[in-house]
Parts: sequence; structure tokens; C-alpha cells
Amino acid sequence: MKSIASAPGKIILFGEHFVVYGMKAVLCSIDKRITATSQLIDERVIRIRSSLGESEINMDSSNNLEKVQQKFMKPFFYIAQKAIKENSAKNGIELVLESEIPQGVGLGSSSAACVAATASVNGLFYKLSKNDVMKIAVQAERTIFEQNSGADSSVSTFGGLVSYDLKKGFEDIPSRNDLSFIISNSAQVHNTQDVVRQVRNFKEKNDDLFNKLCKLEMNIVDNAMSSLKENDLNKLGSLMLENHDVLKQIGVSTEKIDLLVQEAKKTSYGAKITGAGGGGCIISLVDDSNSENTLNNLRKTSDCFVTKIDYSGLRYS
Repeated sequence: MKSIASAPGKIILFGEHFVVYGMKAVLCSIDKRITATSQLIDERVIRIRSSLGESEINMDSSNNLEKVQQKFMKPFFYIAQKAIKENSAKNGIELVLESEIPQGVGLGSSSAACVAATASVNGLFYKLSKNDVMKIAVQAERTIFEQNSGADSSVSTFGGLVSYDLKKGFEDIPSRNDLSFIISNSAQVHNTQDVVRQVRNFKEKNDDLFNKLCKLEMNIVDNAMSSLKENDLNKLGSLMLENHDVLKQIGVSTEKIDLLVQEAKKTSYGAKITGAGGGGCIISLVDDSNSENTLNNLRKTSDCFVTKIDYSGLRYS
């Protein structure tokens, strides 16, 4: 028997980095997915296969999570080990991950993979609630990034538009806006933890300026929430450009990213970094009137694709 589940990636519309310091972030899931397929096997091993490689550990060895050489694989072994232990399983597990989402560019591929894997692996025994899937996925991600907020896993599990801040946690944004975005990949590799440390250093050296930027970001997010409710694309796009300028000031943009934003600005409603920055992707807000022109323009300098908000979140096949 095979157990199959899929989960969407995500983009951050507003608030990245500042969310760490108490501001609100706005995220949404996108219609690009990671699919996880699990099955029980006779061998006493946990085997993970993906486009990034293959790895396995012996179920009977001690401290086997510490023996995982490919760090990005550790969450999936955690998920499988937890399911095996809690269900007193004697079999091994093979997990195969297939992705429509580019890796390591700020689109939530690791969180989507953890959500899909959690649902798929546990589905071999019984189907978990979405809330339980989200909790385990967050725990799994924390095996490699202890400070993970859980925002990405939450929006991947439940889908749609959400806001997040440290005090209130997650809140669904009651909207069914059929927003379209063009995601453009700068092809510049970044490390999220390194960029987060860079922003922390910037704050420590420029505390007064950072506090002013926090207030500016809070105003941008508040206006964005109103614009989302009103489906005001012109205002939303203008706020995205403002948000990008704030992110530039804290040093997380690059020349290539700025070039992409300037190109997108010519035809889209607005554009900005999505995610940590230091590379990765930008998002451009479009609709039927300007999508083709914006896509053709951006394709001159980057790989890009059109995406919409995914409102279904985690799905079982």
C-alpha cells in the first residue's frame, strides 16, 4: 500500500525579517506543490529519495539522526522515525519526494516537503488532522533550524492567505482573491540563517534607523491588509514596491534582485523580494492585462513562472 500526500509552497507578500522583531507578516500558499509517496518495506531501514539525492539509515542503530550526512534529509528521517515508534511498526519505510518548487530560493520547499512527508508517512497507519500534521512538520524543521517560527509549515498545511506575528500567531485572512504573481528566480544562492544574522547585525549597529523602518513596515502591512480586503491591485502593488525599498535599506537585496524589480515595475502592479533575500526570488503582482508583457520582459534576465494563491493546502491522493 502507498500513501500519497502533497502540500503547496509559499510566498511572503509583506513583513519578512521584521516579523522576527514583532511586526506582522503576510504570507500565502501558491499552486506549486511537493508530493510525498510512502510505503512500508521489508528492510529495517528508512530510505528517502528525492531529486536532490537518496539517503537511508538503519532503524536499529542508535543516534541514527546524528549520522545523517545530508543535513536537509534530517527532518524526513525524524518524521519517519516518529511514526514508526508511535505505531510500533516492524517494517521499514521508503519515502519519495517529487517537487514542482525550485529548491532553496525562498518559496517554502523545505516546509512543503515536511508537511507532505508528515501526512504521507503517517497515512500508512492513520490519517492525521491538518493541525497535527502542521505541528509535526514544524518539529521536523526544527531539527535543522531551531528558531523556525512555523509560519511556512502553517500556510502550506492550511493554504490561502494568512498573517503571522509573534504574539498572536497565525490568523486567516478571509479573502478569496484570485491574485496572480510572477515568480522570478535570481539564480543567486542564499542561506536564510546567514541573512537573518546579517539583519540582526544591521539592527545592532543602526538601532534608531531600524526602529523607524519597523514603524514604516507596520504601516505598509496595515495598508496591505486593507488593500487585500478591497482587492485594490494598484495600491497593493505600490505597497510591494515600498516594502522592497525597506528591505533594500536593511541590506538584503542584491544588484540582480534590484534589476529584476525595476524590470517588473515597468509592466506589473508592483514587485519585491520574497523571503530572506540575499538572492532567491522576487514576486510581481499581475493580472490578465499585464501578465504576458511582464513575463516576456522578465524572461530576458531570469527563469520565471506564473502562480496563483492555493486555497486548499495539504491534500491526500
